[in-house]
Amino acid sequence: MVVLVEKADGVATVTMNRPEAMNALSVELRKTLAGTFAALAADDEVRAIVLTGAGGRAFTAGLDLKELASTPGARGAANPTSAADDPVLAMEACPKPIVGAVNGVAITGGFEVALACDVLIADTHARVGILPGWGLSAKLSRTVGLMRAKELSLTGNFLDAKTAYEWGLVNRVVEPDELLRTAQKLAHDMASIDPATSRTYKKLIDDGDKLTAAEARKLETATTKALNAAVTPDSIAERREQVQARGRSQG
Repeated sequence: MVVLVEKADGVATVTMNRPEAMNALSVELRKTLAGTFAALAADDEVRAIVLTGAGGRAFTAGLDLKELASTPGARGAANPTSAADDPVLAMEACPKPIVGAVNGVAITGGFEVALACDVLIADTHARVGILPGWGLSAKLSRTVGLMRAKELSLTGNFLDAKTAYEWGLVNRVVEPDELLRTAQKLAHDMASIDPATSRTYKKLIDDGDKLTAAEARKLETATTKALNAAVTPDSIAERREQVQARGRSQG
């Protein structure tokens, strides 16, 4: 199977499983990955998702160049427009938080799959290299700034995990043997949030990111006004206790 899924305590761990090809994004892998995220989006038992690659050498090496060169129709399938075939579109449409555990290289389309995650944890061996195809030219400058985006894009140079962290591309850098545990721990923290609140907040952040600051503030007010009006004293007390309990457990 080119995609493996394990579920535990509200978290689904999704593994791209083509280690012999550095998890290169073949047509089969892209379609299966897109379908997996669509299924997990509709699975009420899953509240957060971890995405990683098998084998330890690569998160994913991007599009499968051997397949593109040798398989009729593969080139046309390299730029799908439907979330049924496109893992990035499927990930962006998923209302649940996605934590990327970047183990090894994430090249070209693999980097774009990584950036479709909501949070990125990289191990110390991770490197990224790019060419756009899934919206990267629009996303990258918004993440690291215009000049850094141009430097990375126009040189094609690899970026190591430490620099990716310093530039704000990844949230944390950890040792390889701590990567999956750290990503799953963070996903379990996210899974502990009320699912409706999590979906609403993720959408609010993503939609607001496309707007000006003033427009984003208006969107926040419009989105949260009705939700806040429905909050009861009992629910506030319950959530306060949950927050305090998490604080005690992490203290």
